[in-house]
This record gives sequence, C-alpha cells and structure tokens, in this order.
Amino acid sequence: MEGYRVRQYDGPVKRYCQTLELRDNPGLIAEYRRRHSREESWPEIIQGIREVGILEMEIYIRGTRLFMIVETPPDFDWDTAMARLATLPRQQEWEDYMSVFQLAEPGASSAEKWKPMERMFRLW
Repeated sequence: MEGYRVRQYDGPVKRYCQTLELRDNPGLIAEYRRRHSREESWPEIIQGIREVGILEMEIYIRGTRLFMIVETPPDFDWDTAMARLATLPRQQEWEDYMSVFQLAEPGASSAEKWKPMERMFRLW
C-alpha cells in the first residue's frame, strides 16, 4: 500500500474529519469520482473553499463511504466558515448537483451533509 504525502505548514493547524455516504450505485459512484477530478471540479467551488480559510481538503473513498480531512488555521471557526461558504457563488448549485450521488436531503448545504467524526485514538 502506498502512502500519501501531507502538506507542511510553518505552524500548527486544526484538522476536521468528516464522513458522508454515497448512494450504492457503481455508475453513480464512478461519475461522482469523475466530477471531483481536477478537470471536472468547478473553479468557483475550489476558490470558495480557499476563500473561507481552508488550507487543505482531501476526500477518501471506500465503497459508498466518503471520509474528508480538512486542515485550517488554528483560529478557524467551522460554523462561521460554512455559513459563509453557503453564500458564495455557485456553492448551492454545486451542492444540489452533488446531491444526486449522496445520501442527503435535497437542498442541504455542505455543513448539513458532511457529519463530523470524533477522534477516539491518537498515537501518543
């Protein structure tokens, strides 16, 4: 198994880990993956994510389960940033576009779809 390089920062960051379920349909999952490729992602969405202060975002997949890691500056406030993100250009359009693939309510915001995970172990 190959590992993934992580970004280096000059100082500490906060990390958020969240999960979301996709519809159990191999064709839809393949299309969801394609729409998140560098070529297919909407530039306004990437710009909005960075504009609210997110430094790094990664999404991993296993079957229908998505796992997202978000890194932010230490003073980042998740609720404030997500409220702002929801108002940025094309964000709700993107959420509606993605809802075809996700087990989420139509019209839900990103903050309503992605569920936070609790860290239960850390190597100390």
